[in-house]
Amino acid sequence: MSKTMTHHYILISFLAIMACSSVNKEPDTKTSKQTIGSIEIFDAEALQLIDTMRQMEILAEGHDWSEGPVWIADHNMLLYSDIPPNAIYAWSEDKGSRLFLQPAGYTGEIDRVGEPGSNGLLLDQDGNLVLCQHGDRRVARYTGSLADPKPAYETIADSWQGKRFNSPNDAAYHKNGDLYMTDPPYGLEKNMDDPAKEIPFQGVYRVSQDGQVSLLIDSITRPNGIAFSPDYKRLYVACSDAGRAKWFDYLLDDQGNIVSGGELYDVTSMVGKEKGLPDGLKVHPSGVLFATGPGGVWLISPEGKALALLRTTEATANCAFDDDFSTLYITADMYLLRLELSTS
Repeated sequence: MSKTMTHHYILISFLAIMACSSVNKEPDTKTSKQTIGSIEIFDAEALQLIDTMRQMEILAEGHDWSEGPVWIADHNMLLYSDIPPNAIYAWSEDKGSRLFLQPAGYTGEIDRVGEPGSNGLLLDQDGNLVLCQHGDRRVARYTGSLADPKPAYETIADSWQGKRFNSPNDAAYHKNGDLYMTDPPYGLEKNMDDPAKEIPFQGVYRVSQDGQVSLLIDSITRPNGIAFSPDYKRLYVACSDAGRAKWFDYLLDDQGNIVSGGELYDVTSMVGKEKGLPDGLKVHPSGVLFATGPGGVWLISPEGKALALLRTTEATANCAFDDDFSTLYITADMYLLRLELSTS
């Protein structure tokens, strides 16, 4: 189902507060939380999730490009990537933001430029940290300790039919244990023109529990964020192509195979007018997508209706919920942000 962007929104609530400060060269934890951005409500359904009396808080700033947040409930902390410096940071309420792992996405010895670090972070069914590693061009499992972090990784998948991936970007686990991942070219030093690029398209893949890699989709020009519906009957994929800025919706069978699919929502008309492109996304237990895109974080219903936009004022890469879905963490360019959600 396709839902094209419309400008005839019903504005139920518009709250805005800006608190812009200078960005430090090193990530800086905010001891006195500043707020940023605004909230636009397009449909009353969003009020079940968004408390319009809340504002987005700046938890840390000064990053190069923050990405891939994941909540680690056992340690009461958030991990997130800073891609250009090849690092992962940890944030907690008591310690703020601090360097956690480096290197995080590129472990080679030859110096390289671009975006070598980790991107999407997630947990497998055993609670292990899994990383989409740009520079190493693989999806890897962290084998070290979260309590005493040191770089230690093992490969989950790094190729398809003997050809190296471009740069795995984001991933999600199906309930059956299979890993679904996207593979755009953003981690290659010369992007689409990199001579090291071995696969001519940008794919969406499935990695089975026994390590077999199968291609699911090769028609999305820039596959990026990926997530499942709460019942695992649908797979959502973001396309970060400026000329085709859309989210796609795929129906799955009981084995996780794609049965059919099409456009869910199109924001191509917003590109250039707002900062950002469709990027990372997460799905709330209600089925609502929290999808980063032009302007910030979009709330989109499973039927393809825009419900709200959390305007971050910056190009926004990804988001994550905490364990009880009461808090949304947002990575937006140099910032790590937090928004308390409505749980009633």
